[in-house]
Amino acid sequence: MARKYSRAAVREEADREEDEQTVAPAECWLCGRPLGKNTVMHHPVPKSRGGRDVVPMHPIYQQTLMANFTNSELQRYALDVEAILANPDMRKFVDWVAKKDPDFHASPAKKKR
Repeated sequence: MARKYSRAAVREEADREEDEQTVAPAECWLCGRPLGKNTVMHHPVPKSRGGRDVVPMHPIYQQTLMANFTNSELQRYALDVEAILANPDMRKFVDWVAKKDPDFHASPAKKKR
């Protein structure tokens, strides 16, 4: 039996419905700014330390977290953003990036461990 609608037409209709729904832009877990096109789902507690929760974050922040903190420190801080931002290097970096475009990218910092 012939189909009433082609599969392509069904997909186009579904895509149109998704476009019509207004989705609030997600916010970065660390800085609270809207996320750009590039987003990283970050484990605040590293997977190697039993972390399962993920949070959306700008990729540049994840690189900086890995450069400034060990897995043990990240496990200790867990989901406490204020404890992470208490580190002067992280606070300075987040304040600097806050003035940039959400998709801003720079080379990662060298590890300070």
